[in-house]
Amino acid sequence: MKKSHLLILTVIAIAIGILVTTAGDVSQYVSFKEARELAAEGNTTKVHVVGRLPRDTQKNIMGLEYNPTLDPNYFAFTLVDTNRIAQRVVYFNPKPQDFDKSEQVVITGAMRNDVFVADKILLKCPSKYVEKDIKGATAAR
Repeated sequence: MKKSHLLILTVIAIAIGILVTTAGDVSQYVSFKEARELAAEGNTTKVHVVGRLPRDTQKNIMGLEYNPTLDPNYFAFTLVDTNRIAQRVVYFNPKPQDFDKSEQVVITGAMRNDVFVADKILLKCPSKYVEKDIKGATAAR
């Protein structure tokens, strides 16, 4: 066998190895109900949950718990998933910047003792471009 064939086979084997190891880190998008079921089965894999923050009539987030002077690495809030199930979420890191402005939140983590423990929080903030601004910015004919 030629040296070039061995080199190509080695590169292919390394690529397959990388794909197999990274495929194990992929988590799935679920609801809080499915996350509870996975935890009840003993499955501790991390999952993604998409939801919105419940707000009162003044647009303030309800159920927010963060006191940086007491414990800057404890942040808890309530999240309502796409099936409208409200769940308490705990994040053992400081509160993300612009959390109060976010429209939608994606959390990664797992259920533990009826609380979702998040490892990551991704925020979807409102666009800075509003439709009325776009219409006003178009060129007139």
